[in-house]
Amino acid sequence: MRTLLTSAQMRSADQFTIVNKPIASIDLMEKAARAFVQTFLRDEFDTNKSVAIICGKGNNGGDGLAIAHLLLTNGYENIKVYIVNFSKKESNDFAINLQRIEESRCKKTVINQPSDLKSLKADLIIDAILGSGLNKALTGDFEELVQFINKQQKKVYAVDVPTGFFAEGKLPKDYNGIKAYKTISFQRPKINFFFPESTMATEKYEVVDIDLDEAFIQKQEADFYLVEENDIEKILQPRKLFSHKGTYGHALIIAGNSNTMGAALLSSMACLHAGAGLTTVCIPQGGLTALNATLPEVMALPRDEYTRIENPKKYQAIAIGPGLGTEAENEKLLESLIMANQAMIIDADALNILGERPDLIDKIATNSIITPHMKEFDRLFGEHDNWWDRVQTATEQAKKQKIVIVLKNQYTFVCLPTGKVLINPTGNPAMAQGGMGDVLTGIIAGFVAQRYSATDAAILACYIHGKAGDHLAHEQFVVTASQVAARISKEIKALMSK
Repeated sequence: MRTLLTSAQMRSADQFTIVNKPIASIDLMEKAARAFVQTFLRDEFDTNKSVAIICGKGNNGGDGLAIAHLLLTNGYENIKVYIVNFSKKESNDFAINLQRIEESRCKKTVINQPSDLKSLKADLIIDAILGSGLNKALTGDFEELVQFINKQQKKVYAVDVPTGFFAEGKLPKDYNGIKAYKTISFQRPKINFFFPESTMATEKYEVVDIDLDEAFIQKQEADFYLVEENDIEKILQPRKLFSHKGTYGHALIIAGNSNTMGAALLSSMACLHAGAGLTTVCIPQGGLTALNATLPEVMALPRDEYTRIENPKKYQAIAIGPGLGTEAENEKLLESLIMANQAMIIDADALNILGERPDLIDKIATNSIITPHMKEFDRLFGEHDNWWDRVQTATEQAKKQKIVIVLKNQYTFVCLPTGKVLINPTGNPAMAQGGMGDVLTGIIAGFVAQRYSATDAAILACYIHGKAGDHLAHEQFVVTASQVAARISKEIKALMSK
């Protein structure tokens, strides 16, 4: 897992690297500038474009000055630096790089008040005004300056973080900072890049390595971690000789209704491809024909208003909810399973039932996994007006209930009973179609059936689900849930072959 640090922790990592590498802080700044410029030149290879680099007087501004010097040496002739002189304070490394700029052929203008920038004319803008560490909204001259920059509607590249953007913590609805096309961030993505509100500040981001001490970073206590491919490779277990269907567990999926049999089929299909030895789906009698025609490998347990699951302990995994419906008989079925103290994967309509029956939430068995999207989560745990608070609530509830909460979004947050939050990086907008959640539930059930822990099953399922969608999206504008389900086994094989 890749440790995600706060702004204060990243500053500590800078200082540790400077002392222990050892490396002078000005040379570390030069490394950061070089890494930024390499990425910038890959995107903006037309050196005839004019570039305005707007620099504050701290280290972020020092980065901007170093970037200006490097762009000049890489063929950009029309470079102009704007020094934002709203404070007397300046960092030592800013002062060193300012002296270098003054000795070069780079044009420079000092901005003593926002109106001084009104002569700005450039094809591209590089934002190096304030950087990370901000924890309150912009005001006064900085706010006016940033609003003017945004009104230019030029392509803006932000250095490390857009000016006015909080690297962690609750993001305000009325964001008034820089609206960047792309942020080139140093060593680690900012925690808030994974929250939907970040799109107000940057359309995309890229992380560049500036050679900070990785061992130090990985040792830091953190609340957020980024899942990486090598984590998945370590968790996955190969199939052994002389194993059989019983080795890989029996999954029961309680899903589907008269008008929503597709959800049951998608979950069951995903469970099969994730590797469960046996899969049984509990569906209405009317769905048997569709099941037998589509998934002959899946066994059926017909469901009616009187259905009770006999001996639920015989199943290594029970998933409930996709397309289930919220009728009274399904509420009774869910309640009976919860009262049996059976760990489950709870999704979709089962979560909606819990939203109407909050008395059952505290009775959910430990090691259960719930997989809400935003609206389902808020029905369970109260309305939230921002994603930071929503994830904090999920973290608290996962600890309190001793369950895993898979809070779904572009970047899915896997909230653990330990209080840690694992961020899944795979998946893409081409997957924004119905049925994707049903597939994810089936994959989780498949891994739980194979006796992976709840934590490992959630991590594996989210990563592989998104990875399948990523591969399909290379050649498709949209990706269907059934295509993702069918590709799961291939993704597992590819990951285990590395």
